[in-house]
Amino acid sequence: MAADFPKPFTTVDLAIFAVHDGVLNVLLVQRPDAPGEPFAGLWALPGGYVDVVRDTDLEACARRKLREKTGVQSPYLEQLGSWGSATRDPRGWSATHVHFALIDGGGVALSKGANAADVGWFAVNTVLRRPRLAFDHAEILRAAVERLRGKAEYTSLPAFLLPEPFTLPELQQAYEVVLGRPVDKSGFRTRMLAADFLVETGQIDRGTKRPPMGYRLKRRTGPVVFPRTFSPRNGA
Repeated sequence: MAADFPKPFTTVDLAIFAVHDGVLNVLLVQRPDAPGEPFAGLWALPGGYVDVVRDTDLEACARRKLREKTGVQSPYLEQLGSWGSATRDPRGWSATHVHFALIDGGGVALSKGANAADVGWFAVNTVLRRPRLAFDHAEILRAAVERLRGKAEYTSLPAFLLPEPFTLPELQQAYEVVLGRPVDKSGFRTRMLAADFLVETGQIDRGTKRPPMGYRLKRRTGPVVFPRTFSPRNGA
């Protein structure tokens, strides 16, 4: 039986994070600059409408959109929250269900898709300082960064930004990039090894006299939770 009430626009948007040159980046797409397009020419988080035929649930839609934009199949993906109102989209009442993803951005082939003028990586801190994004995406991006940084304080989440195998110094750098501050080297190493979420892969070539030990994640289903947060004083 057909619904006898107006339906809101239903979309899924993605805050996709990666590290490039030691800086936390977010993937943005540029809105088409055409008559009738809302927020024409502005940059936005990637996403799109739910496809009721192909998408079995919201996560399936998020994974499909991520795959279409980056070609990545199985990153870390987490639902961030939902935003909806009668004013966020000038075309009508709309609701979006937002996920954030962490990927190894090296070698990713970006695709702007059919409804975008361009696509690219942008430094998160630069975007947040001048957050002129389409729709309410500046608010959404701030929430995603806050979630990521908050969870980095007490989980192994930044490890999902790294290609495997990685070294402990590379993992520490990922934490420092996300948190935006240095962490204590000796305390960090102790915490990472004690958390039992890493598997040794053998020594790897990093161009040093003494090759460092490489590691991979024991499980990629989700981050490990630490018993306490990082201390602002010493990072341990």
